[in-house]
Amino acid sequence: MLTNAAKPFVKLVDRYLPDPFVIVLLLTLLVFVAAMVFQQQAPLTVIGYWGDGFWSLLTFAMQMMLVLVTGFMLATTPLIQAGLDRLACRVRTSGQAIVLVTAVALIASWLNWGFGLVVGAFFAKALARQVQVDYRLLVASAYSGFVIWHGGLAGSVPLTIATKGHFSESLIGVIPTSQTIFSGFNLTLTLLLLVVIPLVNRLMQPKDEDTFLIDPARLQDPVIESSVSERPADKLEQSRWLGWLFGGLGLLYLLNYFYLQGGLNLNSVNFLFLFAAILLHQSPRQLLNSLQQAISGSAGILLQFPFYAGMMAVMVQSGMAQSLSQFFVGLASSETLPFWSFISAGIVNIFVPSGGGQWAVQAPIMLPAALELGADIERVAMAIAWGDAWTNLIQPFWALPVLAIAGLKAKDIMGFCLVQLVITGLIISLVLSFV
Repeated sequence: MLTNAAKPFVKLVDRYLPDPFVIVLLLTLLVFVAAMVFQQQAPLTVIGYWGDGFWSLLTFAMQMMLVLVTGFMLATTPLIQAGLDRLACRVRTSGQAIVLVTAVALIASWLNWGFGLVVGAFFAKALARQVQVDYRLLVASAYSGFVIWHGGLAGSVPLTIATKGHFSESLIGVIPTSQTIFSGFNLTLTLLLLVVIPLVNRLMQPKDEDTFLIDPARLQDPVIESSVSERPADKLEQSRWLGWLFGGLGLLYLLNYFYLQGGLNLNSVNFLFLFAAILLHQSPRQLLNSLQQAISGSAGILLQFPFYAGMMAVMVQSGMAQSLSQFFVGLASSETLPFWSFISAGIVNIFVPSGGGQWAVQAPIMLPAALELGADIERVAMAIAWGDAWTNLIQPFWALPVLAIAGLKAKDIMGFCLVQLVITGLIISLVLSFV
């Protein structure tokens, strides 16, 4: 049934979905028009909002890029790569490959979204070298695991409100991750998705005549050979003791940090993945080679992030984001506010694909509403987090590193992701509303 259901979505997206950079340009135009029509903003005023906000997220963009880059560097360590190859060698059928790549991507994304994106893509390539499987679905399965990230250890919203000094502290205080990431409803939702998403991907497997196969020779990762040199500088770059020393120092600091302060935040997660990568890559040269690949895979994000920052500025300064959030708040009661928070966050995420940026937009509306209605603050916050993650399935911005590694285009995978959007949206809505 799902094979037949996915087929028209795949054809539709393949025919009409443009490049992600074209999408951000079209979305920007849509936001311009909406701000002028619905918020009665003058054209030059809207352009002013856009231009003034274009560089407003540079600090946050750097933080997000570090999440992606450190996750990439950790995923490309010899230990992780060897583990993925050994796991891929155990797979014998295409169905097993689809289920396994989804499970690995889900678990890795729960640990760290950048790590999950990269590990999923590399594992998809490793599997495609071992078995004949629809490569588009395999990569889409790897990307579908990303939907779980905001309920995991690197979630921007739960980590932000767990950090002292966050901008909403005067309103809600500091909320530990035990009440968000590790709450009963969030763990229930996470476990359900760990079961359902791999099953749905397996059931979407195309028939033999529609299967898109790829030559395994095209999937070989480039080998970067270290040149042998007698120069003292080169020997220093290739020495292992520096990697072991500074990797160990970084992890020692983290152990002390967690013992004294506890809790996860974006900085501690980035610190953990960076120094784990330094330790496992061993030599500075290997780490720098991995960094070079990581940066090339994130080039699309670097180009598009300022456009989304400008778009977010228009939505915030014109009042459009607030109006959208307030519209859904007006429909809500204390019981239904988490559901409407989830839906509104999913819509806003299409225009503002940044968990932290979206929280800055929606928290000033949703949190006072939750306090006034007597709704569960933690559940509302996580509903916004899950809404942000949910529509990433059809927002190709974060798929760019996966596509760069896999060698595909957004149109190749988004048809399958549309089916997942419907099914996961139903599951998340039910859990947020009733569990």
